[in-house]
Formats: sequence, structure tokens, C-alpha cells
Amino acid sequence: MEYVRAFFVGGLLCAIVQLVIDRGKWTPAGVAGSLVVLGVLLGFGGVYDRLAVWAGAGATMPLSGFGYWLAKGVMAEPRPEGFVETGAAVFRFAGALFSFIVAGSFAAALTCKPKG
Repeated sequence: MEYVRAFFVGGLLCAIVQLVIDRGKWTPAGVAGSLVVLGVLLGFGGVYDRLAVWAGAGATMPLSGFGYWLAKGVMAEPRPEGFVETGAAVFRFAGALFSFIVAGSFAAALTCKPKG
């Protein structure tokens, strides 16, 4: 049942985002940025915690889940003081994800042919 919930929630989030891009006047980059900000806000509010527990990877894999991990890193720190400590707290949970994104982008750049 966990797989069904993850599939349903992830698919629903992606379908809503696709409708916003297709029917709205939002650019894909604007929607992506909004999803990260929404994930941070819902993460700080404690709403995304319940969704992530219930839906698992269906909630944490979209871009809103990335924002949730950023917020979770800041909340895990007892009380970050200053800009540097807050930035370090953000990367506590999201650092591995950033590393994977950079390595994956590098591998894609080496294996794919540019269109131009």
C-alpha cells in the first residue's frame, strides 16, 4: 500500500504542476522555483512532515520535496546564528542531493550531444 500512496501523491503533484504550466501563464522555471519555496514553507509549518510520512517518496521526490529537505536541515540545527551557520544547516540534509545533481549533470553533459 505504501507504493500505491507514493505513486498517487507523486503523480497528483506532477499532474497539478503540468496543468499549471499548460493552462497558466507560468514558465517552467517559475513553477519549479515556486515548488521549492512552497516545500520550504510547508516544511517549516509542519504540514509537509505529515505528507512525507504518509506518502513516502511520492512527496519527497518532486521539487517541493527538495524545499522540504532544505527546511528540515535548518530545523534540525538547534539554533543557527548568522548567515554562515544557517547556510551550513541547509546543506546538512540537502548536501548529498546537490552532489548527486552535479554528478548527474556532468555525466549527462559527457554522454549527450548538444542540439546546436
